[in-house]
Amino acid sequence: MDNRKQMSRLALFGRPYIIFDPSNKDHRRWFAEFNKSLTWAHCPVRFVVDDDHGDLVTMIQRHLIRYYVDKEFGTGAQPKGRPKSVVEKQQTKVSQKRQKKVDN
Repeated sequence: MDNRKQMSRLALFGRPYIIFDPSNKDHRRWFAEFNKSLTWAHCPVRFVVDDDHGDLVTMIQRHLIRYYVDKEFGTGAQPKGRPKSVVEKQQTKVSQKRQKKVDN
């Protein structure tokens, strides 16, 4: 009796499994193509879904949001400096008075 494990032919010819990396331009491009076509048919890889996410699309969206927010505003460990204000002098508060209702 042979104790070797049998491998599916799909494992040999199927697309490789990889973890989605939002910093990888190819991964972002493949997801953009999926959003246009609503199919993964032309994607050369299969993305692995993390245990804490319900489905692949939601997982990728959350990774991309975190990636772009961190890219624009920095992370907690490395916050980006706030850009200088375009206003030269300090603005004064403007009091807003309630307007009287007009009956028509």
